[in-house]
Amino acid sequence: MTTAGTAHETTTRTGSAAARQHSLREHNLELVARAVFEVPEPLSRAGVAAATGLARATVSTLVDQLVAARLVRELPAVTGGRAGRPAVPLVPAPRSVVGLGLEVNVDYLGVRVLDLTGDVVVDRVVPGALHDSDPAVVLRQLGELAREVSDGVTAAGMTVAGARLALPGLVDPRTGLLEVAPNLGWSSLDPVPLLGLGELPVRIANEAKLAALAELAGGSDVAAPDSFIFVSGDVGIGAAIVVDRALFLGERGWNGEIGHVVVDPAGPRCSCGAFGCLEQYAGKEAMMRAAGLPPDAPLAALVALLTGQDAAAGATPAGAGTGGAALPAGRALGSALADFVNLLDVSTIVLGGAYTELLPWLRADVEAVLADRVLAAPFVDLEVRAAQAGPQAALTGGAREVLRAVLADPAAWV
Repeated sequence: MTTAGTAHETTTRTGSAAARQHSLREHNLELVARAVFEVPEPLSRAGVAAATGLARATVSTLVDQLVAARLVRELPAVTGGRAGRPAVPLVPAPRSVVGLGLEVNVDYLGVRVLDLTGDVVVDRVVPGALHDSDPAVVLRQLGELAREVSDGVTAAGMTVAGARLALPGLVDPRTGLLEVAPNLGWSSLDPVPLLGLGELPVRIANEAKLAALAELAGGSDVAAPDSFIFVSGDVGIGAAIVVDRALFLGERGWNGEIGHVVVDPAGPRCSCGAFGCLEQYAGKEAMMRAAGLPPDAPLAALVALLTGQDAAAGATPAGAGTGGAALPAGRALGSALADFVNLLDVSTIVLGGAYTELLPWLRADVEAVLADRVLAAPFVDLEVRAAQAGPQAALTGGAREVLRAVLADPAAWV
């Protein structure tokens, strides 16, 4: 009994030591990968060692593993005008491991592929009218598009790490279920199997939250602040709350449904069933109707109309100077945003989606209402700015989230 017990204890201690050693290697791989990926200028092995505090020999071994796994690439050596061994800069490997961003929105389907450098490898957006659509049909169509794109990048020698599916509604990332997407007319749905993408790992997320993550990732000359409210304006209106560079999700990740904040209880019925929701005044279709355009008209038609009105009036766009055309949506949007700012104490508002292009005609009213209704307005600088992440930002955010997971666990790829 004693002998058996001793042997068991020895095995346990040995196993624990091995586990600790394995965990240490995984931790160090992540440290080295982040040191390469998260610096503005490429580091050499010596630079990575200095940044991480790891021994140079350890760093060299781990870098070799990351290079072999096609996560890191070595650039040509540079001497720097100093004696000694030339430095070899290390950068994220292009066109190697890639992430897929997928999206269903009310008026389009999309697939976007990003590589580890952040470059867009493939971008496919298919317009459509998806109000009250059949989810099985739509998701199968998106799955076919994603499979076509995935097969193409795989044939070109790239490895698809996974996909994120953005949906405009309440999604539960824990269960993978879409609870409700009012503008699509979808509810109580398990969307991933309907894509038909086999073994490819796919997770779902809210469209506005992925778009906010794309904004947070930067890539423009104007860096995102550490904390902001991101509002994605389309047919529906979603929001995401970023605090200290992380999403604030609430209990279930269902916060940010600003499109269903009531701005007028006596207003028109919304697709969610309530009356007077923000979407009925500042959603893209509502703005089209207010401008006398067909609800499904392209955004460019509204921009052209507003620009033409400004030109005819001999004035600059409202908010960019004096006078000019305005959108009645601005005051409704400002009202809902004022409630958010009063509740959250976040002073920067980033407007994405259709609002990015329409901001010159929305700004004056939004800022006026914020100044009137935000209690702290006399004491803080409230900023309203256009998003920088580009069109269909949720596609970018989804693909980036896939690659962020790769970076968080590079040992799985070594």
